[in-house]
Amino acid sequence: MAFHSHYERFYFSILFSLFAITSAQLSSDFYGTTCPKALSTIKSAVSSAVYKEHRMGASLLRLHFHDCFVNGCDASVLLNDTSSFTGEQSAGANVNSLRGFNVIDDIKTQLETACPGIVSCADILAVAARDSVVTLGGPSWTVGLGRRDSTTASKDAATKDIPSPLMDLSDLISAFSNKGFNAQEMVALSGAHTTGQARCQLFRGRIYNETNIDSNFATSVKSNCPSTDGDNNLSPLDVTTNVFFDNAYFKNLVNNKGLLHSDQQLFSGGSTDSQVKNYSTNPSAFSADFASAMVKMGNLSPLTGKNGQIRTSCSKVN
Repeated sequence: MAFHSHYERFYFSILFSLFAITSAQLSSDFYGTTCPKALSTIKSAVSSAVYKEHRMGASLLRLHFHDCFVNGCDASVLLNDTSSFTGEQSAGANVNSLRGFNVIDDIKTQLETACPGIVSCADILAVAARDSVVTLGGPSWTVGLGRRDSTTASKDAATKDIPSPLMDLSDLISAFSNKGFNAQEMVALSGAHTTGQARCQLFRGRIYNETNIDSNFATSVKSNCPSTDGDNNLSPLDVTTNVFFDNAYFKNLVNNKGLLHSDQQLFSGGSTDSQVKNYSTNPSAFSADFASAMVKMGNLSPLTGKNGQIRTSCSKVN
């Protein structure tokens, strides 16, 4: 009996371990029966928002990125400050620049009407990021679902973990490595800058002080970013096809037309030059690598099972 008892304990511990692993996995059909219209609802709302304002596609993609890089993909970025914590929206990387909250709130309202308490804000962010890229003409990927929402947020973690546009290549590689990404995945994810805009204060130092920049490009950007004023004036991250998700970002880098210091660092005589060159001539390689890296990013430390909650409102804890 002792043998059987020991064997059974061993057997059930193995079963429990397998269940724990399986239950933590995300599944593409997680809402198949509980909220069958979840994906179509998100897609429709995102398409509408991006068609109305192309920049919104980049904004929704960025929300997902800035969420996942801070304590995992848990929708913590959407939480407003409370008396018990200072949220992530006031961190330097986010303040006055994160946007798209209204689109996420609109989607959440629709889903709460259709299937109350079922679809997490974290999953909405992940699907909206994918649908934004597709709407802008970029690649698609299968989004695993089943994330739950955090009950807290951290300005300090956001300040520490989100890569800065002023970083050199070695620091960028480290920042992404800290989240489990290799240099190749970092370059692929940076290709998100083929759409969207940046504020003058983030690239002023580059266009006025750096030498590895195309002179005509620098001159054209200076017209909208004076040396001492206009901090919030916007310029496109991709000077050629800013409203399309394509590989033009990498072509620009090869021609020294990266807007941010961190962009041009990817092609500046360093270890990632060859990959940038490859993406600049091989759009399908970029699309495939970007999609794979996005799947990996969406899997960063999600809350699953009974962890976290399904927020009724994305901006506050239940």
